Amino acid sequence: MRQAGRSLPEYRAARTGTGMLEACLTPELASELTLQPVRRHDVDAAIFFSDIVVPLRLAGVDVDIEPGVGPVLGRAVRTADDVAALRATGPLTDALLAPITQAVERTVAALGSTPLIGFAGAPFTLAAYLVEGRPSRDHLAARTLMHADPSTWQALTAWAADLTGAFLRAQVLAGASAAQLFDSWAGSLSLADYVAHVAPASTRALAHVTGLGVRTVHFGTGTSELLVAMRDIGADVIGVDYRLPLDEANRRLGGRTPLQGNIDPALLAAPWPVLEAHVRDVVARGAHAPGHVVNLGHGVPPETDPDVLTRVVALVHSIDSEV
Repeated sequence: MRQAGRSLPEYRAARTGTGMLEACLTPELASELTLQPVRRHDVDAAIFFSDIVVPLRLAGVDVDIEPGVGPVLGRAVRTADDVAALRATGPLTDALLAPITQAVERTVAALGSTPLIGFAGAPFTLAAYLVEGRPSRDHLAARTLMHADPSTWQALTAWAADLTGAFLRAQVLAGASAAQLFDSWAGSLSLADYVAHVAPASTRALAHVTGLGVRTVHFGTGTSELLVAMRDIGADVIGVDYRLPLDEANRRLGGRTPLQGNIDPALLAAPWPVLEAHVRDVVARGAHAPGHVVNLGHGVPPETDPDVLTRVVALVHSIDSEV
């Protein structure tokens, strides 16, 4: 998962004195933080170390990540004039994207035959941060804007789609083998609102990597009721969080979509027999789908014992060899 190394002591040592966004935009450090979980856990792929709001920082938006809080903007984006000011910043150029390109190229060279998954936040989650100005539990301001001023909302999400699409495209062109769109806050939406006000922008974002020969993954939290719509934006693989069993997710998707997920992060701290039974159950349920990428049904909790993660990876590999 994204930021998979944050439970590692070597991660904390490397990040000492360095802010999150600074780490993401320092090629050598971003590469090292991407590689650490691969070295430690022997996973089958790496995921690029980044953050959802990195493209906003690259575009010149006043945003920072406050420890214990999350992304906080200098001012919220609430009006048509606010959105026009964002759009006036222009596209992400090769020069602006250079730290990302350099980090990916460096990582791909170090990984050898191990693939790298590119990462970007979906337009709705970017827009939600912009409108709210900081993390929110219900994203009420964002959901209000999409109905109260739909033209401004459409302009905002189209801008966010092109921003994050360019960010993802740069990673693929630099050597990433797959591309993941991560919609942290889509679970706050009804299906009707997602289809009408969010899906077009997500389709637009993924269009930036169409024709580049990579598979795309779409993941959201709390999105059990949105899986089909999330697939239909053009994603090849659907990530499922820990709330929905994979056999049920496969049924909802018509048995034709590969799945990613969905070990419950909370069980990483449970006694090993409990966790082992859960991992085996996840793998068994994932076998109903035409393909299954085993990972967590959300991010790695920072307090997780790294040895447990290594043991989980070994368990999954042993189950795969049994099959």
